[in-house]
Amino acid sequence: MSAVLDHAWDVPTFTATDAMTATGLTRATVLARADDLVRLGWLREVEDHRPPGGATKGRPARHYAFEPRAGYVLGVDAGQHRVTACVADLRGGVLARAERTQRDDEDAASRVAVTRAAVAEALDAVGADDRAVLVTVVGIPAPADDRGRSPAGQDGYWPRMNADLATELAAGRTVVDNDANLAAIAEGSVGAGVGASSFVALLSGERFGAGLIVDGTLLRGRHGGAGELHLLDLVEDVGSADGLGFVARAWAQEAIDAGDVPPGSLMRRRAAEPAELVDVVEAAQAGEEAAAAIVDRLGERLARVAAVLTGLLDVERVIVAGALAQAAGPIVESAAAKLPAHTHLPVPTLVASTLGADSVTLGAVHRGVAMVRADPLRFELPELAGVAAHA
Repeated sequence: MSAVLDHAWDVPTFTATDAMTATGLTRATVLARADDLVRLGWLREVEDHRPPGGATKGRPARHYAFEPRAGYVLGVDAGQHRVTACVADLRGGVLARAERTQRDDEDAASRVAVTRAAVAEALDAVGADDRAVLVTVVGIPAPADDRGRSPAGQDGYWPRMNADLATELAAGRTVVDNDANLAAIAEGSVGAGVGASSFVALLSGERFGAGLIVDGTLLRGRHGGAGELHLLDLVEDVGSADGLGFVARAWAQEAIDAGDVPPGSLMRRRAAEPAELVDVVEAAQAGEEAAAAIVDRLGERLARVAAVLTGLLDVERVIVAGALAQAAGPIVESAAAKLPAHTHLPVPTLVASTLGADSVTLGAVHRGVAMVRADPLRFELPELAGVAAHA
């Protein structure tokens, strides 16, 4: 059955003849397996929509179609300040999305509750519940091993971000992965990494974190920490893993406190709130000298980080990913110009992702679909999914 189902996954409809050509099976075997898959809920039989005049003699061929809403995949980005949950069909099409915000200091139980609320809202939007989910993939800002566990790290931050989500979420088989790893999967599937065999997806908001694809393989490491960038503490003129968003706010505030920013500056438009990276970039584009200097410094910081990754991994592309990627275009351009001075290897391309804030959830969805597709018949399709599919 697996061969017939694998063929069905990639085509709108098919006949026995189509499946025979794709799989090498006999007509009798294909028809028997297709009927089994209809009974199990993976396929449905559809009408022959041949145009007028296209009829042929004899009994019309039976047509089948894959049922993408026979079950669902959940992709969750359980970030430091925000949780986003996406429900997708079994071809990876996103059907619903829900968000919840949370404080940085939320305890583990509160973070689990917020994540569950986002998941429940997204599922409710498609008329389903946990029983309709085959796989849930959760991205967290922490390393995670192959059992979904995070090491203690410093001050218990990593376990607090994880909150044992692999067991606390009860929607299908649940997998917990590092958020940058999932961003890399998304970039390689539908983003700026398509066609590249070795690249880095660099999340760059509050902290730098890297998803590493080398020779087509995602590097994870013993504890899932291959892309953790605490080594930047030791890099000259970088000194920490603080990301572009975090550093932009700090440097903008320093410039304001020093009196280098005029009262009407775009970096002051949020009044009592700190200037965000987008404010700094827009102020620089408007010709404000203090903002332009910050963009230049951020470009140097990004270039040095990219040079470290290039020196370690010899990648062909570094993709600045995450919610800030699109706003960071001028910073990426500045870094790309500076990068050749910092590397002896052939200089990789340095680009901003176009996936924006959805990179982690998209990567989670793609990983979830791949898990189902790798061994679909081990999953028992719930009746609820079929009801929701045809509601």
